[in-house]
Parts: sequence; structure tokens; C-alpha cells
Amino acid sequence: MRSSGILASLLLCFGLAGCSSSAGIEGMMPRPSAEITSSIARPATAVRSAAAIRPQATLPVMSAPDDVEPELAVLVEPEPAQDSGFSMPPVDVAALIPAQKPSRAARAIDGGVIHPHRFRDAKPINFGKVKPKHYAVHGVDVSRWQGNIDWAKLRSQGANFAFIKATDGGDHLDPMFMKNWRGADAAGIKRGAYHFFYWCRVASQQADWFIRNVPKVEGALPPVIDVEWNGESSCKRRPSQAQVREKMQVFMDRLERHYGQRPIIYTSPDFYADNLRGAFPNHPFWLRAVAQHPSKVYPGRKWLFWQYSGSGLSQGVNGRIDLNVFHGSEAEWRRWVGGAQLMADAQ
Repeated sequence: MRSSGILASLLLCFGLAGCSSSAGIEGMMPRPSAEITSSIARPATAVRSAAAIRPQATLPVMSAPDDVEPELAVLVEPEPAQDSGFSMPPVDVAALIPAQKPSRAARAIDGGVIHPHRFRDAKPINFGKVKPKHYAVHGVDVSRWQGNIDWAKLRSQGANFAFIKATDGGDHLDPMFMKNWRGADAAGIKRGAYHFFYWCRVASQQADWFIRNVPKVEGALPPVIDVEWNGESSCKRRPSQAQVREKMQVFMDRLERHYGQRPIIYTSPDFYADNLRGAFPNHPFWLRAVAQHPSKVYPGRKWLFWQYSGSGLSQGVNGRIDLNVFHGSEAEWRRWVGGAQLMADAQ
């Protein structure tokens, strides 16, 4: 009986020693791999014990009751959603945003559409039966005196073409020329450059100065020579009619050779009466007539452009601006512009 008691004591001792081991239940489970993997690469069935996540315990670990599963951290990928057989139609996000109506200025840049004029005049004139508004194609001419121009806005008001001051004499460049030249083109306005002719400078020098400063570009309107008597100029000289025509011919011939377009002649009533009656029948004329129709001011002269106001008002420009019309319909305007370009391309 005594030996059996000793044996029982020994068995009890061994059991207690086993329970106090730090391994406990973990010693009976396989240890997880120490390799670290991403959640995408890791199999969905991978498991890690909570004890493996925590630092090794130094206190005794209580064994869980038989009816409770050990605490486990399970890393699984979400199961794909079940297809119910019904799908929502795709959402058109753009349709949910209210459409913005483009501004008039934005609509102006439209690749050649002719816009009706909306100009006003600080000094309106009654021209009789044939008024500027009866012409289809309106435009403007500008220089540095118009300051900074909103060209897109100006076009939306009816500026379908623009003649831009470039040069004077043989050494003066309008400081706003290049900015205006680029701005008009960006707004889709047909543009041309003009030169104010000095009677105290050699004609060939003036032509070279214009060519040096005015780009030769596809689609530009023909160059313009502005001939008039200017009492405000330092040059008070008034050559004879023959000298005037000779100087003009030298200047225009040089420009025509360079640009491949026959220059337009701009003039005023007094200068025309003194020098240009019956002259240059093969050149297009741009005539200033702010009190009467050109047919009354320049009898018998065919004209292409009419400057009818020097006191125009328009959105896009601060102050006054010169207003002009083209002598013809929209179709005739397109044919003329195309013909001028064909002449340039043929050179």
C-alpha cells in the first residue's frame, strides 16, 4: 500500500510540472512561419495564433476550457459578391453637370463666321438711303491709341476684319503693333497691316522698314499704304502730284513683290482730290468718308473698304475706334479674301 502511494505522488508531481511549462497548449500546435508576406500574396486560409502575434508571455498561460476555441487571428480575402443577375446602368457624370452657355466672346472665335455689327457711334451720321448697316461685313482699324484691346470681345461685336497700324516713315514702329497683330489672329479676325507714308522719306526705305517689321503670313489681308496730308506731322512737305504718284508706285511695287499681294490704298478726301483722281485704277481703295457716302465724296472711284466713322464705340475697346465696311456681300467677301490669298500663294 505504501509503494502505491509513492507512485501516485510521483505521477501528481510530473503532472504539475507539465502544467507549469511556458509552452502550454502552444507547444502542442505547429509554429507559424517567420516569413512576412503581403495580404495579397498570402493564401486566404492562412491562420496565425494570437499567441504568435503577441510577445512571448512570461506569465503562466491559462488553458481554455474544452468547449471554447483558442483565440486566432484569421487573414482572409473578402469573398466575391454574388451576382444577382441585376446590374445598375452606368452613370453619365457629365450629364449631371449643368451645361454652361459659352459667352459671346467665346463664340466669336468660330473659324470665319461673319458676325453682324453691334457698334455704336458717338457722332452718328445720316448717310441717306445707303447706310453702313446695309453692308454685310464690318471691321475696324486700330493703333496704339486704342490701348489694350479685348479682341475676342471686339469680334463678337462685329469686327470681322482689322487693319492694324504697323509703321510710320522709315524708323517708327507702333508699340502695340505686334500685340494687336497676334491678338486679332487669336480671335479669328482677318488682319492686315498699314503704313503711314511720310513725304520727307525715301519711298524704298519706307518699304524696307515695313517689310522688316510686318510678318509675311498665310491668310493676312493685303498690306495698306496710308496716304494723306497730315498737319500734325513734323514733315510739312507736299510734293507735286507726279512726285506723289511716283513715290507711291515705288513703295507699292516693293511690297507687292515681297508679300505677293497688291497693296490697298487708304486716303482722305482732300488728298485724293489733289493727287489720286483717276490714278491707280488696278489697286483696291479704302476711302475715308465720315459725313457722306463714298459715291458722293469720290465720284466715279471704285472702292473696296469704306471708313465711315472715327468715333465708334464698342465693347472690348476703351474709348473710340474707327469703323469700316467691306463693299460687298458675305459671299463676295469670302471670294475676295480667297482671291487675295491665291495671289500671294502664286508668288
